[in-house]
Amino acid sequence: MAHCKVIAYCLLMAYCVVINAGLSVREEDISSVPQKTNSLGAKSFHPVVEGSSGQPWPLPQQMQTQLKTMDINPGKFQFHYDMYSCPILVNAFERYYNFLFPTLKSKSKFYQTKEHRGNFGDQPQLIALTVSVTEKCDDYPSLKSNETYVLTIDDKGGKLKTSSVWGALRGLETFSQLVYENSLGQLVVNQTQITDWPRFNYRGILVDTGRHFIAKSVLLKNLDAMAYNKFNVFHWHIVDDQSFPYQSETFPNMHVKGAFKPPYRHSYTQEDIRSIIEYATERGIRVVAEFDTPGHSQSWGLSQPDLLTPCYSGGKPDGTYGPINPILNSTYDFLRKFFTEIVNVFPDHYVHLGGDEVNFKCWESNPDVSAFMKKMGFGTDYRKLESYYIQQLLGIMQDLKAGYIVWQEVFDNGVKIASDTLVHVWKGGYTDELGSVTKAGYNAILSSPWYLNYVADPNNQPWRDDYKVEPLNFPGTQQQKDLVLGGEACMWGEYVDGTNLIQRLWPMASVVGERLWSASSVTDPDAAAPRLAEQRCRMVRRGLQAEPVTGPGHCDYEYSP
Repeated sequence: MAHCKVIAYCLLMAYCVVINAGLSVREEDISSVPQKTNSLGAKSFHPVVEGSSGQPWPLPQQMQTQLKTMDINPGKFQFHYDMYSCPILVNAFERYYNFLFPTLKSKSKFYQTKEHRGNFGDQPQLIALTVSVTEKCDDYPSLKSNETYVLTIDDKGGKLKTSSVWGALRGLETFSQLVYENSLGQLVVNQTQITDWPRFNYRGILVDTGRHFIAKSVLLKNLDAMAYNKFNVFHWHIVDDQSFPYQSETFPNMHVKGAFKPPYRHSYTQEDIRSIIEYATERGIRVVAEFDTPGHSQSWGLSQPDLLTPCYSGGKPDGTYGPINPILNSTYDFLRKFFTEIVNVFPDHYVHLGGDEVNFKCWESNPDVSAFMKKMGFGTDYRKLESYYIQQLLGIMQDLKAGYIVWQEVFDNGVKIASDTLVHVWKGGYTDELGSVTKAGYNAILSSPWYLNYVADPNNQPWRDDYKVEPLNFPGTQQQKDLVLGGEACMWGEYVDGTNLIQRLWPMASVVGERLWSASSVTDPDAAAPRLAEQRCRMVRRGLQAEPVTGPGHCDYEYSP
């Protein structure tokens, strides 16, 4: 699709602002559409940043907004569909009706109709949004899902057109954000034309439930927040050294012995996992589970004899254990059975296999491992042993017809990986790393600059640095840059649990969401700040404890438990 560089102001019958972000957008040029006045001065008691009104987050690719508004009457407004529908769409109608009118109960009935306009008195009213999905609904999103949509609100009414139900979900979120209360407390929406699509197809949030257990209810709230910010991948780092909260049907003792005590309070049942996946799917979010091996696996060994490598000291076992033992056939028999279950429980094509931070010292100390190394001709290069293990695991995943993601160390250590492996970049020096990974022909996912568990001085407004990150700012050809699928904001769990997950993530992760959705030219944090403040208050009104990040201020509807 060809795009023009255009910032236009229309001074005809209705003043308008046109945004085409396909090539270049100055976000400050949308400041003339409705937003609250920002009054600053030495003696002023006004907030540093006043939230805008009715401006979407993340910023759409193309957006034309007029000052002409349409009233919305909660008692008359409806969602309609005129082509394909499915439970995902109908449930979204009810959900967004409740967002728009939180004091009313949804009618829970949405009709196939083409009536979508009304005019009562001198002020036009929007009485319906008609959603046209031109293709049958998919049951589950994928890396290739089409999220493009066109949203039109004018004198003829409201129309949302898209080829997929996933695009409909993104368009409904944008529509809900365009509606705001005017100075009289009436719900209004500006006449608007939006054509929108994501810059990157992979936009993820990593949550770690291995270091601290996080209740299902909190994970569901986080999925809500992800949908509000157009994320589409929940990277579930479900287990780690410290605990194994996954309840396996094939190996039922793994959570009994590996989870925090008592295990029935600190583990996820199969029903929990099904409901989380269903909840995510309803919001157009994939669930990519990570089971990290051969390192980060101490909790696995509590229930599986001989799975971990015995460590030696002074020529004798010292009672400690290292990474998964790569020299035993029983290891791969176990892994085949375990991952057979995983690919059946989690419907996503991809499983994250980890592969990071493998400490070779235990392998080096073990005489049986040394003998195996000699037999295989590996010498003393334990990266070759790691490569052997990873290749065996990837072979299992290929047999299971599953895709896989690995942390960058697997690539860095020269492990022979399949051409369709996704490499997850997380360390410093990520620009050079992205160049190396993509030069080798692999797809990449970027997380290095977005480790949100790191606590920074809020007076420095660290969100501004996150906002300025350009994922494709690395040396390489356009063909290499096309291999970057997107990125993830990571919330590791050493100091995070259900009491602070939402506050730590949001709206800091919102910044990453805009970085991964909006055009590369949308980079001005000063211009973004009023919209970010509004987005934060929007999430607060929807029941999330999103913390303030733009400085002193207030929300019209403050958080109330």
